Amino acid sequence: MPIFRINANPSSSSSSSNSNRNQYPGNRGSSGARRNMNQYPGQNRGHQNPSYSSSNQSNHGTNPPHPHNSSLPGPVARSGGVSTTNNVVIRGTSLAPNAQPQQTPISPSSAETSRPGAYSVTRTSTGPAQVFRVTVPSGVRPGSEFSVHAGSRRVRVRCPTTSRAGQSLQITLPPEPITKSDRLSVAPLTAPNGSDSGGGHHSMTPEVEQVNRTAVDSGGTAQTFLVTIPSNIFPGMQFTVSLENQRFMVTCPPNAGPDMKVRIVPPTQREEPMAAPKTQVFEVLVPPGVRPGQPFTLMANEQRVLVTCPPNVAPGQKIRFQLPVQQIVGHIKLKYEGNTTWNRTIRVSDLKFQWVRVNDDQVVVQEEKMDFNRSAFCRKLMFLEGNDARMRTGIVSLMPAQEAVVDSKLIVSGKTLLSYADIANVQGKPLEEKTHWFQNLCGQLTGDWEAGHVKLCVRRTSLLHDSVDAVMSLGREDLRKRWRFEFLGEIGIDVGGLTREWFQLVTEEIFDPDRGLWMSSTQNQMCMTINPASNISCPDDHLIYFRFLGRVMGRAMFDQQLIKGHMARHFYKHMLGWPIGFPDLEHEDNDYYQSLKKLASMDDVSMMCLDFTATEETLGVRTEIELVEGGAMKEVTNDNLSDYLEANLKYRMLTRTKSQITELLLGFFDVVPEASLTVFDPHELELMLCGLPTIDMEDWMANTIYSGLFEAKAQTHSVVHWFWDVVRDDFNQEMKARLLQFVTGTSGVPSRGFSVLQGNDGNIKKFAIHGVDKSQYSFPRAHTCFNRLDLPNYSSKKELLEKLKIAVTSSAIGFGLE
Repeated sequence: MPIFRINANPSSSSSSSNSNRNQYPGNRGSSGARRNMNQYPGQNRGHQNPSYSSSNQSNHGTNPPHPHNSSLPGPVARSGGVSTTNNVVIRGTSLAPNAQPQQTPISPSSAETSRPGAYSVTRTSTGPAQVFRVTVPSGVRPGSEFSVHAGSRRVRVRCPTTSRAGQSLQITLPPEPITKSDRLSVAPLTAPNGSDSGGGHHSMTPEVEQVNRTAVDSGGTAQTFLVTIPSNIFPGMQFTVSLENQRFMVTCPPNAGPDMKVRIVPPTQREEPMAAPKTQVFEVLVPPGVRPGQPFTLMANEQRVLVTCPPNVAPGQKIRFQLPVQQIVGHIKLKYEGNTTWNRTIRVSDLKFQWVRVNDDQVVVQEEKMDFNRSAFCRKLMFLEGNDARMRTGIVSLMPAQEAVVDSKLIVSGKTLLSYADIANVQGKPLEEKTHWFQNLCGQLTGDWEAGHVKLCVRRTSLLHDSVDAVMSLGREDLRKRWRFEFLGEIGIDVGGLTREWFQLVTEEIFDPDRGLWMSSTQNQMCMTINPASNISCPDDHLIYFRFLGRVMGRAMFDQQLIKGHMARHFYKHMLGWPIGFPDLEHEDNDYYQSLKKLASMDDVSMMCLDFTATEETLGVRTEIELVEGGAMKEVTNDNLSDYLEANLKYRMLTRTKSQITELLLGFFDVVPEASLTVFDPHELELMLCGLPTIDMEDWMANTIYSGLFEAKAQTHSVVHWFWDVVRDDFNQEMKARLLQFVTGTSGVPSRGFSVLQGNDGNIKKFAIHGVDKSQYSFPRAHTCFNRLDLPNYSSKKELLEKLKIAVTSSAIGFGLE
């Protein structure tokens, strides 16, 4: 696909040469193969090759044009502000001649939506007002209302005070609304720069690579927009568009025309102008041990902030700084596992969230080498433009937690929808109030029904296949419109029930281990983890299904729907951008974690004769994977052991399934803005997506075993009696679910109840309460591998309630209270 530049001054451009046409994600078979609508992941989803023409007239054949031929060049537009093509406009100046047109990604309008797929439904009123003459019915008095038929519409009319029954009135009505349904075609996935195509990915075109490279070099993120050419605009004519609160002049390309789509890249993005905030001056003492230029954290008005020590200032001296009064954010501190804690703070310099590790003096600990017990990493997601404007791509990596920052404000179309003050107000509230706040935010992002909505038509016999094609046809704007579902061949009308059923059915099917995309976690059979061999199970399109699932999960949060699949804990942390460390690896694979832990404590690791590789076994075939470049030739020694441990952590937490996680995150953030998630922790995110479980307390208590100090008396022990009283009477449904998450690793309850609760080895391991002496440690501890809670022998029910509540609510990123 050709790319064009927005220049400050008009300049002539030439178009690039043609390249091979890309296939769309369903085109796995031969060019003449007809699509089998009953096929599923892992099978070739063939499709007949569509035909194309340079005409801008709609193609009403059975094979509407698709946008997946994204390598087709387009025309060069000449204007003083924006250059356009029929689908792409990008910053660039030299393009080869003989460019050819590409059809719009939207197929012809149809009065009926009888084919599976996604339809963009718009309602417009065009033409002159309509005039009718009606007669006032008998019995109608002046000032009262009556109903009459005016053409095909039934309207209510108020009888004028000067008119009587039987008299004739002239009424004027606005133009009758016209509903238009456009069937959308599937958008292809684009492989990030330098990545291999496959699994549904298509190689990034050179023009799109240049756009992304230019944006990255300038320190920004490329962003393009699809706009529709007005119905009265023809080649060479100019029209204006409004994007991100800015107006641009666009010249219609030579081979484009009315109602066709063009893709443009605006030169700048401006945020909503904000008035200078009121500030408050704080005066603090520089803590001991802080050097000039070194950051440290402190509390100001119950807000934890990150401050850098000024030059020529020594410990014990006072420094002053200012914070905006309306943006004071309190209760942000979140504990992390270890004696030295991780905290999420607000940077004074730009008021962004940042993770830091501090010591007892609140001085920020600078990470030099990987620490097995304390080091953590956060995912970084860099968005890139894709070959199709509706389907962006991106690159995911792990970076040291202290370098990760998160924007805590959301600006859409120049309007601030979320600010630091909003986060401060909702951060510490119960999940129910957070959910209500989140839904209000989603309501501001969702357009009105009359402004346009999306209709998704699917067949129950080919539900997953049709759903994937429909959802993967939508752009980010469509994903936030209102949706309506229709099961073809059924008379049901979607007033909420069909939507709920659709979310349940498609997620249950895609999480099914037999499909080869997900599999049960090694540690917890109730949790699902990505199958590293999904590319073997579904070689042609496995990545498409992960992007689809990410979009479905994001939309489920928008619509307050539930999905049928509990994921392993580190996936929720990736979605939130929270720190991930070795405790998360322990939750994922305890045996692997224990082997690395033993290496970390060895006197001479070189005796193990290890190198920087990992071994994967798939279908009986063992493959050696290099953890770093040249890892097969790099021996593990005491000097580089920390690098080896870090490489293993990154491999198991991300690299092993990097392509799948990338598509899952991209799909999720196609719908949900990342800044809106800053008020949730991973446990809350799981509860929002999967719902609060229905817990049978009698079944729970009947299928609990006791050991340690409680083994002899079991339920008759006073501490055990207090425990169940607290859970049953003092814990609401959310806290019961959090307790279950704390002990078992997930809020999911087996369908046959607690009697079949499984452990990490797949065998039955019932919920266990192990009594310990309070002198060992003050707070309850959990062993998710064995579904066991270590409960100290507290002296009162009140103390048990306080300590258990702290333990359960502080376990979001890891737990190590002493």
